[in-house]
Amino acid sequence: MNRLKQAASPYLLQHRDNPVDWWEWSEEAFAEARMSRRPVLLSIGYAACHWCHVMAHESFEDPATAAVMNELFVNIKVDREERPDIDHVYMNALHSLGEQGGWPLTMFLDSDGAPFWGGTYFPPTARYGRPSFVSVLRQLAGIHREDPERIRRNAEAIRHALQQSEADRFEDAVPEPDLDGIARGIARRFDRDHGGLAGAPKFPNPGLIELLWRHAQRSADHDSRQAVSRTLERMARGGIHDHLGGGFARYAVDERWLVPHFEKMLYDNAQLLPLYALEAARTNDPLMLEAAEGIVAWLERDMLLPEGAFAASLDADSEGEEGRFYVWTATELARLLEADDAALFAQHYDVTAEGNWEGHAILNRLDTPDPSPDIAAVLTELRASLLTARSKRVPPGRDDKILADWNGLMISGLVRAAGLLGRKDWIPLAVDAFRFVAESMAGGDGLAHSYRGGRLIAPGFALDHAAMADAALALHDSTGDQHYLALARRWSLHLERYYREPGSRFLRMTRADSAELPVIPKPTHDDAVPNANGLHAANLLRIAAQTGLPTDREQADRFLAAILAAAARAPMAHGSALNAYDLARNGVEIVLAGPDREAFREAALALPHLTSILVDCPDPAGLPADHPAHAYARQAGSGAAFICRHGSCLPPVTEPNRLAGAVAGTH
Repeated sequence: MNRLKQAASPYLLQHRDNPVDWWEWSEEAFAEARMSRRPVLLSIGYAACHWCHVMAHESFEDPATAAVMNELFVNIKVDREERPDIDHVYMNALHSLGEQGGWPLTMFLDSDGAPFWGGTYFPPTARYGRPSFVSVLRQLAGIHREDPERIRRNAEAIRHALQQSEADRFEDAVPEPDLDGIARGIARRFDRDHGGLAGAPKFPNPGLIELLWRHAQRSADHDSRQAVSRTLERMARGGIHDHLGGGFARYAVDERWLVPHFEKMLYDNAQLLPLYALEAARTNDPLMLEAAEGIVAWLERDMLLPEGAFAASLDADSEGEEGRFYVWTATELARLLEADDAALFAQHYDVTAEGNWEGHAILNRLDTPDPSPDIAAVLTELRASLLTARSKRVPPGRDDKILADWNGLMISGLVRAAGLLGRKDWIPLAVDAFRFVAESMAGGDGLAHSYRGGRLIAPGFALDHAAMADAALALHDSTGDQHYLALARRWSLHLERYYREPGSRFLRMTRADSAELPVIPKPTHDDAVPNANGLHAANLLRIAAQTGLPTDREQADRFLAAILAAAARAPMAHGSALNAYDLARNGVEIVLAGPDREAFREAALALPHLTSILVDCPDPAGLPADHPAHAYARQAGSGAAFICRHGSCLPPVTEPNRLAGAVAGTH
């Protein structure tokens, strides 16, 4: 019996009609494995995953293959976005076997959940150097039945590797990181021609771009500046960017950013939005501005749900073909546009009769000149016409579950981009999304991870709380509403109380009272999303600046020191932790005081948010007596800003248009 019909996850629901006897992850599934003496086949994927769809069509929808699966295994299907903890543990198990990893993740477990073998995509017949799926099923089931000792040894070896990978094996004290040296080393690994880390496939790596942006800003380093600007420029020109609808795909399969893996993820665009806004504000480059505004247009048009929050992703496939929704032919342009317009558009977006990908054209501006202002205006109209025409195609599937962590990332990105670009009209979009997550996904002092159709996946993970605390701090900066600061403090305290286990300096991915997996997942490195530990470190620093309490700053410094010890072993994997350290080392506090301080707030929000912390001071008495701005704030008059750094403050800035220059002078 297929038990996925009642699932909340759109990915699981995609498999509800398979002839496979799927279970959701549950104790009941493992009890069935113990009772029937069968091993467990664990299949992990996500709704926008192209190769997940391929394996589903080839194997899970095939009655003969499903019959073998049902006879020999208890089959469990997991959405990695709903259960990132399960995905993390079993992906690490696959890595311990020397496999690179990827999705679909196919793992084989004993009846207690211990992995003993695994892989990713398996074809229906032997090809790509991989055995056929059915042959793998029969072989592993036979070994499980006839040689249980071999299974036990494999499981024990993997368990040991997992325990080692999750152990706290860091020095108690490490030297402060050399941010400049680390940044220079990372910049050398970036592709000078195309941007991004050299080679293919190419991923955005927003945490590293942010680290290099910070380095270039404080040191005027040419290589870091070039790595950032080249990466953002080539991505914005490339096929990874949706030139009609806005937003960016997950990654490019080539080194030029031309051919994307066409799925669009909320978390990628959440992190790219503030980076494009920073670069647009710095350079006034219309390409950077178009990229930022395009992300928000895509967000409002395609990802906004009735609840006010944002969907998780858009599929790569439509009508069974990857990228079909997004690609064009010269014939289509000729049919939809006037001849001169079609020729103009084709010239600027690389549309030719032969195409640039499998006989079709992926729109891009990689090798085309920038248009004049008059031509740019015409191209804007043509893009709108083609977007309207594209909207009549069968769209890719949307995964409409609401994830607290990804929404938190998008809310903070949206709010900070709004301040940088003067787009106050974006703030209500962020406020509505925040309200839904904070109210409808709340449980006690914490948050659920996922919501869909009235069903919650709870409790949430560490990143849900860290990302939403960051979103709350961004909204507090933007609005001055103390409610947001209170929530940021509540969720940060919740992390300290429930996600730090005794004897560990780091946050677990799961609550400390959760023990259903073979090991406790405690990653500190960034993935496609920033790690909760890095975000939490930055949040504690911002909260300490808001409260001015020495105890809060001591807590922030202790936690930052712990995460820096982890970062010392692999700096490139810990961009969020290093960025938090940069905030502590090089950040400035901008204290906004006086009843007429809103003009100063607007000026402060237009400054790079990466190394500035806004401290709202409606009442000077609210600052602790030992805060460096305490005495100054009483002299603010109707409105002023005070720039404070490392325990001392400069004289007040009394004109909002002088704030940027005053902050620049502190570096």
